[in-house]
Amino acid sequence: MDLSNLKPAPGSTKNRKRIGRGPGSGTGKTSGKGHKGQNARSGGGVKPGFEGGQMPLQRRTPKRGFTSVNKKVYNLVNLRDLEVFEAGTVVDLEQYGNAGLISNPKDGIKILADGELSKALTVQAHKFSKSAAEKIESAGGKAEVI
Repeated sequence: MDLSNLKPAPGSTKNRKRIGRGPGSGTGKTSGKGHKGQNARSGGGVKPGFEGGQMPLQRRTPKRGFTSVNKKVYNLVNLRDLEVFEAGTVVDLEQYGNAGLISNPKDGIKILADGELSKALTVQAHKFSKSAAEKIESAGGKAEVI
């Protein structure tokens, strides 16, 4: 096998459509554009989304509020999820991924206080809820903000 005998797979290529080449071709005379009208003209046609003068869908749907470009989206991890780690572990960003607690890192990790923590862990995250930080410290651990 070399470059001189490469060919496309059978059936993967077709000849281009030759329009305006007589009545026997099937696309002669008007070249598949029908008779007259905006789409038959040179440079004719309508822009995408044009509905013939009817109010377009994009303009007739209601619009409310706005989306902030600066919004931060955090991965949420509850205290009950941290029970999988052994006592004395430093739970860093890599540990969350290895334990399957987060799949894609967004703008950071926030620890929430749902559940109880029975082990002393050093938990590193971008944000903590107040009650989560209190529960971690009452269990003998540390809540470190990255």
